[in-house]
Amino acid sequence: MEKQVEELKQQLEQQCLINKELERQNKDLEKRLQEKEKFLQDLQSQYHDLEFPSQSGNEIEPEVRKSRVAVVASEMIPETLEIKRNRVKKTVSETNLIVKAIQKNDFLSRLDDEQTAMMVDLLVVFDFKPGDDVIKEGTEGDSMYIVAAGELRVTQAGRDLRNLNVGDVFGELAILYNCKRTATVKAKTAGRVWCMERQTYRTIITNKSKKKREQLMGFLKTSRTLKDLNDVQLSKILDSMEEVKYQDKAVIVREGEEGDTFYIILKGEVLVSKNVNGHQKQIRRMGKGEHFGEQALIRAVLRTATCSADGPVTCFTIDKEVFEDTIPVEHLELFDDSKVLQEAQVPLTPSPKSTLKFKDLVPVLYQEGRYQGDPVTLGVGGFGRVELMTTVNHGTYYAMKRVSKKHIVAKRQEEHMLLEKEILKATHCDFVVRLHAAFKDTRYIYMVMEFCVGGEIWTKLKEVGRFDEHIAVFCTACVVEALAHLHNKNIMYRDLKPENLMLDVKGYVKLVDFGFAKEMVRGEKTYSFVGTPEYMAPEIIKNQGHDFAVDFWSLGILIFELLVGSPAFSSSEPQKIYAKILDGVIKYPPYLNEAAKSIINKLCRPRPGQRLGNTKNGIKDVRHHRWYSSVNWHKLRMGQMEAPTVRLIRKGPCYINFDRFPADQSKAEEEFSGWDRDF
Repeated sequence: MEKQVEELKQQLEQQCLINKELERQNKDLEKRLQEKEKFLQDLQSQYHDLEFPSQSGNEIEPEVRKSRVAVVASEMIPETLEIKRNRVKKTVSETNLIVKAIQKNDFLSRLDDEQTAMMVDLLVVFDFKPGDDVIKEGTEGDSMYIVAAGELRVTQAGRDLRNLNVGDVFGELAILYNCKRTATVKAKTAGRVWCMERQTYRTIITNKSKKKREQLMGFLKTSRTLKDLNDVQLSKILDSMEEVKYQDKAVIVREGEEGDTFYIILKGEVLVSKNVNGHQKQIRRMGKGEHFGEQALIRAVLRTATCSADGPVTCFTIDKEVFEDTIPVEHLELFDDSKVLQEAQVPLTPSPKSTLKFKDLVPVLYQEGRYQGDPVTLGVGGFGRVELMTTVNHGTYYAMKRVSKKHIVAKRQEEHMLLEKEILKATHCDFVVRLHAAFKDTRYIYMVMEFCVGGEIWTKLKEVGRFDEHIAVFCTACVVEALAHLHNKNIMYRDLKPENLMLDVKGYVKLVDFGFAKEMVRGEKTYSFVGTPEYMAPEIIKNQGHDFAVDFWSLGILIFELLVGSPAFSSSEPQKIYAKILDGVIKYPPYLNEAAKSIINKLCRPRPGQRLGNTKNGIKDVRHHRWYSSVNWHKLRMGQMEAPTVRLIRKGPCYINFDRFPADQSKAEEEFSGWDRDF
């Protein structure tokens, strides 16, 4: 017995030694894994925001967005553009090289055949010598390039990143908007590049979109079924239609089958035939601009003929279900203009004049910490600084936005600043931050706004990673009310994101920063490239013209980010973000429920006319979606709903819910152009 006990004891000791050795090996493995992870993170940070695609193409996506997203301010697009440089005739092999380069590029590959042909036609050529800088890090870019011959070297902060060879595209972000170059491209050998300037690219794409839209509106107006609709309604139908391609001989509609789709021919020819004694008899041929199947939109009908593609055909289509969501069918019989336009008749009315005087405002100072005694800064952005102010008698706190006039002029944002002030003055809504007063001097313009003590939704999201569903529902319900108010006044917002949402003392959400807002006439489109990359709707990226529907797309992205912690389409490289948006594939984490996925999918439909909130019932459809079933909309508007966000608000000094920033010791230069005389 003792011998067995001794043997068991030895076996246990041996097992303990084995376990200790395994534990040591595990720790060693864990350490090596951590080192590898750190190495990968270092590599990723080196490529962060790089304008040039990395060799591997494998992207490490952060689970939660850690940094603020950059914004893109719009630039004016000239109505007519004179192409300054002569068009360069390309050989067949040069054309093939350019087309291949466009097709393998993440962003440019989304251009259609016509846009690609325009690019090929308008690219100009530049020669370079060894040592020439084609792009210089830190400078502002306005051109994209395709390597036609030779080799170039990409460096960032003196570090070698990669070589560029024939067929490589670089600098393509600059044809979308004005951005700083994040790397230097220097010629290693003599060679040449094909070049396209932003103003050329954006003008040809935009003007083409405008002409195509006008042409399609003309086609719709020739339809007998739609002839009584006004331009606002026809524009909505157009926004819901989709482009479909058919191969030669493909049957588009078949005689005798039930029809539910209306077609306009954009390209190619369609043969119309009928069955006569068992044989197909051709009765007519249709071409560009002609349409068929319109009766299927308003009643159940059987197709009276077969329509087939004669060669490749492209049609613009809409089916009955989408059509009925877009336009109430009764408008086709008896059209009442006032019903459609009733939301567009609310004029902008200014707020009562403020008695607040600039000399009465004094800065609030930090009471503790490393910035003790410095003025409190609530936020810093590309267009200025927001400071916490109070009055001499300390009655009320205000958030004062201060922007350099020189900077506004340099960035050509004078019109936007004036418009932001006008929109805020005219807005009376509990879900939109209130403008109390506006002032100016020789260096700055100042906007004195309501102080939202709870801080930014962005800061709260960063602290917790992602919101519980009931908090996301409440926050975005407040946003829905803000958008309803703005759209009712014909204002589209265009910069929805957590950074622009603030919490008031009750935990209610308010929309701030109206720098990208715009007053719009219903049925019209605007063609600016503007917004925050992760939140941009596809029609902005494609320069197709946009309207109020972009706010519903952004609402879908906002819901996703609040529930997940990062936007639905994200990357460290903006052109990859745009490519993902145009692909439109949203990957949902397993913890999101069906209702959340449903509302995001419906808000983020690629065709603006099909988006929830932008169909015939308007924003009511958003309020009635099952994801908002817990919201009492009347109580929310009256401020009687209990805000679940209150628990996110920290107690302490009035600035405790804000990040801290050092004081600004610099002083902007004076500016005397007079653009702000009406400010």
